[in-house]
Amino acid sequence: MSDAPRLLFVPVSGRFGMGEYARSLAIANGVAAHWPGAELQFILSREAPYAARTPHPATLLAASPTFHSAAVIELIEAWRPDVVIFDNAGRTAQLHAARRCGARVVYISARRRQRRKAFRVRWMRLIDEHWIAYPEFIAGSLGWMERLKLRVLRRPRVRYLDVVLTAPDSASRESILARYGLVPQSYVVMVPGGGTGHPRARDAVAQFLAAARGLAATGVETILVGLEAADAAGATAHLRLLGALPQSELVELMRGARLIVANGGSTLLQAIACGKPCVAVPIADDQRERIRRCETAGVALGAALDAVSMLDASLGMLRDEAALAALAGQSRALGLANGVEVALSAIAELLSVPAGPSRQPGPPGQPGPPASPG
Repeated sequence: MSDAPRLLFVPVSGRFGMGEYARSLAIANGVAAHWPGAELQFILSREAPYAARTPHPATLLAASPTFHSAAVIELIEAWRPDVVIFDNAGRTAQLHAARRCGARVVYISARRRQRRKAFRVRWMRLIDEHWIAYPEFIAGSLGWMERLKLRVLRRPRVRYLDVVLTAPDSASRESILARYGLVPQSYVVMVPGGGTGHPRARDAVAQFLAAARGLAATGVETILVGLEAADAAGATAHLRLLGALPQSELVELMRGARLIVANGGSTLLQAIACGKPCVAVPIADDQRERIRRCETAGVALGAALDAVSMLDASLGMLRDEAALAALAGQSRALGLANGVEVALSAIAELLSVPAGPSRQPGPPGQPGPPASPG
């Protein structure tokens, strides 16, 4: 295995949402930690609010990479990465270019439409690894047609990432809580999420902010985190408005919280993986079904994107210790895998096997024993 592999990350990116980028960034940071000599490159839309501050080298395009195949292909052919990771992005021509250059191809699907796309026969022949972004209880088990195609084609390897999360670090948590003057288990974290600028959820930050003010008015220490939170007026003795935080800091804040109020995207899964009770609020249509499944599993309580609904749900939970304990217990019982570790194991396998169409993956849909990512 090369000590200096080249990995190209191609997440969907644009003015709204940052789930794909955050997931790719966490995996990239994991790669950098395990392979200090690794060369990492991103392709992003220059319209994305995080594009200018990404910590890794990035090629910026006028819009999401999916719409700029010529530029993506040109970079692949010039840079010749060992692995290309498409996160909800990509075109057939881009996948073909990666294969022609000898790269291993990973596709991450986070929605049903992208999952169906990845299970088309022509894409299955191009993809080495298909990572499903959410746990099986949310994303659904492999269907009979998916299993049949995998048996016939014997590719790609399918893995569930469960939840992309930084590893626990009690020292970091203590440092972060001390910085903000917080006591563990005494505060609520509210996270509208990176998709709050979406046209269908333009008032999401306003609704979260109103709910946060309502909580703070009752004396509950409340932290509102997000890209737009720092620009909002109205911080009080019990309400802190923080801008976007590195995922590692956000996770440590969540681990110390008594309750988390989050959007129904990746943050919801992170809260559950932290073993914390969570009130889940849909800010996009695809999040409603995800929240419903979490409610069915007993790991979250749903609320509408409305300040009154969020406030009522949060106060109700905070006044019910048994309910808080039940949600937290069910969350811990799920035993969700850390998606970064799953990804690192997969990348280690890809880098240790020569590229080529004759590669035979392991049993479809079974992660198998973890490979050493170092």
